[in-house]
Amino acid sequence: MGMSRVDTDQESDSHQLISSGPVASITNPRDVPLGGIRAMNVRRTLPNRGRTTIGAWCFLDHYGPDPQKGSAGMQVAPHPHTGLQTVSWLFSGNIEHRDSTGVTALVSPGSVNLMTAGRGIQHSEISTQDSASLHGVQLWIALPDHARHQKAHFDAALATLHHIDEGTVLLFIGSLPGLGRIDVPTYSELVGAEIMIPSGANMTLVLEGRHEHAVLLDRGLLHIEGAALETHQLAYIPPGVPSLRIHNPGDEQAVGILIGGEPFQEEIVMWWNFIGRTHDDIEQFRREWQAGITSGSARFGHLDHMPALNAPKMPGVKLRARANR
Repeated sequence: MGMSRVDTDQESDSHQLISSGPVASITNPRDVPLGGIRAMNVRRTLPNRGRTTIGAWCFLDHYGPDPQKGSAGMQVAPHPHTGLQTVSWLFSGNIEHRDSTGVTALVSPGSVNLMTAGRGIQHSEISTQDSASLHGVQLWIALPDHARHQKAHFDAALATLHHIDEGTVLLFIGSLPGLGRIDVPTYSELVGAEIMIPSGANMTLVLEGRHEHAVLLDRGLLHIEGAALETHQLAYIPPGVPSLRIHNPGDEQAVGILIGGEPFQEEIVMWWNFIGRTHDDIEQFRREWQAGITSGSARFGHLDHMPALNAPKMPGVKLRARANR
């Protein structure tokens, strides 16, 4: 799954710097309509005003729980991607993924779906009729230059369950110290995991100290090394932190998403569903997409089960490559 971005200003606005401790900043989400008037809203925390990437993670949308009865659910028509991997993780519901490599797959809780766009792909996502509610996160990983021109492909794997102190970790991509590695291809060192901590419980989570990390709180309350994190906020932890003491002060189970990785050193241009390195890259991707939107193209292939999305107009200014400030 890889949600089509319908707005071109992608940064979350509310960004609180933390003066001391391992948590360097907390970002509030930005509400974004997804896929037009028949689709749902999402909460976006990456990219934000302070950061373009966390490791190679460059995009984080958080949605639901959204009741599906009586609604259109998720209806994201075929749309393109370049230069990235999409990572789909669901707490509840099911989504049918179709892409132009010929893959049709069901995105379900407990398994990770990883689509490598490489030089180009198109795909659609539609929630299934048996989904009572839809609730999950959609993330993108920026591909390093040596990997961004590869042929598109799709991979899936089951998450692995680990009990740590009084909490639980579901590792769904990459690796964490002592917890092994998930068998899907990635092109930089990174981690993605769901963490669950019961009311009043504690967990000390061991990290790769060379990496930067962030925790998105899906529900409940968490204190991370004393910094209070509220529902839907994203806490950023810079490199040099070998472990995190996490406490749930609330009266319900807290659930969060941990992401992280080696700091991404390359500058990227990210616009709509494309990642390139220059403005000219993006113009070329858009031109090829629009030229083949009804009949397909060598770069993006073809899907014919529903009409594809048109790309928005290019902005009136030159897109500039960006790295973390």
